[in-house]
Amino acid sequence: MRARTFVTIAFCMVTCAASLATTAYAQTSSKATTPATRTEKDLLGEKQVPADAYYGIQTARALENFQLSGVAINHYPGFVEAWAFVKLAAARANTASGAMKPERLAMIEKACQAVLDGKYHDQFLVDWYQGGAGTSTNMNANEVLANVGLELGGHKKGEYQFLEPHDDLNMSQSTNDSYPTAIKVALILRNEKLVAELEQLVLSFRKKGNEFLPVVKMGRTEMQDAVPMTVGQEFHAFAASLESEIALLRDAEKSLYSQNMGASAIGTGINVPKGYAAKCSAELAKLTKRPMVVADDMIAATWDQQAFVVYSSALKSTAIKLAKISSDLILLTSGPRAGLFEINLPALQPGSSIMPGKVNPVVPEVVGIIAFRVMGNDMCVTLASHNGQLQLNAYEPLNGLVTIESQALLFNVSKLFRTKCVDGITVNDKQLAHYMETTVGIVTALNPVLGYEKTSELAVEAYTSGKGIVEIIREKKLLTEKQIAELLDPAKLTNLDAIKYPKK
Repeated sequence: MRARTFVTIAFCMVTCAASLATTAYAQTSSKATTPATRTEKDLLGEKQVPADAYYGIQTARALENFQLSGVAINHYPGFVEAWAFVKLAAARANTASGAMKPERLAMIEKACQAVLDGKYHDQFLVDWYQGGAGTSTNMNANEVLANVGLELGGHKKGEYQFLEPHDDLNMSQSTNDSYPTAIKVALILRNEKLVAELEQLVLSFRKKGNEFLPVVKMGRTEMQDAVPMTVGQEFHAFAASLESEIALLRDAEKSLYSQNMGASAIGTGINVPKGYAAKCSAELAKLTKRPMVVADDMIAATWDQQAFVVYSSALKSTAIKLAKISSDLILLTSGPRAGLFEINLPALQPGSSIMPGKVNPVVPEVVGIIAFRVMGNDMCVTLASHNGQLQLNAYEPLNGLVTIESQALLFNVSKLFRTKCVDGITVNDKQLAHYMETTVGIVTALNPVLGYEKTSELAVEAYTSGKGIVEIIREKKLLTEKQIAELLDPAKLTNLDAIKYPKK
């Protein structure tokens, strides 16, 4: 009995010792793995910020408060670069106005250049969806650029006595002027890239247009046979319609040139040195290589969202055009045996998990999906733009997000459309010839000779009998063979003028 008791006591002692050892190890391990922090404070009090973070306390609060979409502002690198441009222009303007010390400008310039070189983008972390009209985003930029500038200037993160997020990076500014300006700069910098990609898509359609110029087909209105045209004419029309969208995008970009840097909180320019607004605008013009100008009325410019409405509308128009063209291609390739089957699209992947041999028009379909998203984004801009109150529009972050998203999506899908679809399109000559032989639509060409009433009778007879128009004309001896050749030659009926199309 005593021996059993002794064993029990000994077992308990070993177990307790092991437990204490485990606890001690866990505590030691916890201390070893606890990330280092630095203490920062704002008007709400102190907060621990990761020691290796370049952002500061206000960004940390935003990361806690706005975990909504998972889409951080660095999702679009162009927006991060735009902040570097805006803060760089502001710092230079402040220095030129005598408000900022040159040594602080030097640190800001280094920080902005580093961001423009693609560094530190991982520190721009706040969610696009946020309250506060973009304040969290502005402070994220201020804090990151301040701490990057401090390190590059030989100081430590958080040593704000040498470079401060508010007093230096936000000098002569408010979120209410820097935030909309950053969005505009981001859109301006990427608009030319979108235009350039659309121009490449136009060239692809022109190339196909020239390749298919002599191939005759039936045009259709309301999905019914109309009159002859060529496949080349159809593809050149696609190109021409996109060229009009390019012109619209270039024109809409001009609405983004007017900006309100120097407006400060509501447009009155409080805390802004004399001459700063003009100097800042001039710096932005140099950086963007665009004619950036100071808004005529800064109070209006601080709440007015017209620039976003105009540019988003141009993006929507482009999306509508791409969707329409894609829809046409889906119809033209439909079948293949039980549809129009006039053209072939490149086969990219099997189209069904159950139907063998099926290949879907996946690229035109995804063009449509992107287009619908852009159209929806434009509605968001409409709603956000008219709902702001008084001297500020607090819904501006939504305008920024959806417009930048639309621009990026259109760029990506245009490239996909060109390389994975348009460049590889071929025509089905035999199918097109069959349609031309059996169509009733060419009867329209006889209106000037036989009259509308008589040609209508011929069309009805052709539909009911299943005979061709030419066959019925010969049976009724309505025209001579020479007249048939002259009046009903499909190639002549297209009125094709090959000279007017660009040879690209």
